[in-house]
Amino acid sequence: MNEKTNTKGSKSEDRVTGLRAGFALAGWLALCFSAAASGALFMPGEWYAMLRKPSWNPPSWVFGPVWTTLFTMMAVAGWMVWRRGGFTAQRRALVPFLGQLALNAAWTPLFFGLHRPGLAFVEILLLWLAIAWTIAAFWRVHRLAAGVLGPYLAWVSFAAVLNGTLWRLNA
Repeated sequence: MNEKTNTKGSKSEDRVTGLRAGFALAGWLALCFSAAASGALFMPGEWYAMLRKPSWNPPSWVFGPVWTTLFTMMAVAGWMVWRRGGFTAQRRALVPFLGQLALNAAWTPLFFGLHRPGLAFVEILLLWLAIAWTIAAFWRVHRLAAGVLGPYLAWVSFAAVLNGTLWRLNA
């Protein structure tokens, strides 16, 4: 953690605060939800409806609220790390975060756009690794931010198993 001793001799974290932090949170939300936009561009549609699915496949209405919550949590976690000195100071943690965000955005076009569940499965495995790397990097900077990403890793784990199952059932 970035800590410094203030003039009274006690430790305080070097944080970005005030109006700048508020605008930054809005920016992190915009960034994360721009990655989510691929979901709106490549809707499941008829192709997905025709796929054979396992009995444990969640109903379609579950995905929107889950992903909205997860993208919000991602934004807050990224913002929490960024507040510890900005992008320059936290580059080692924020670069993997941006990488996992790009991989997240790529999955929907592969699966729903190109109808390539096998390729999407390989991609989601890479996404899982990138999220785990991000959590490890965040842990060194802000443990709560790392913890906030835990449900995201859990959901992507479930999504990877579902993706692999759909690929196998429909190959």
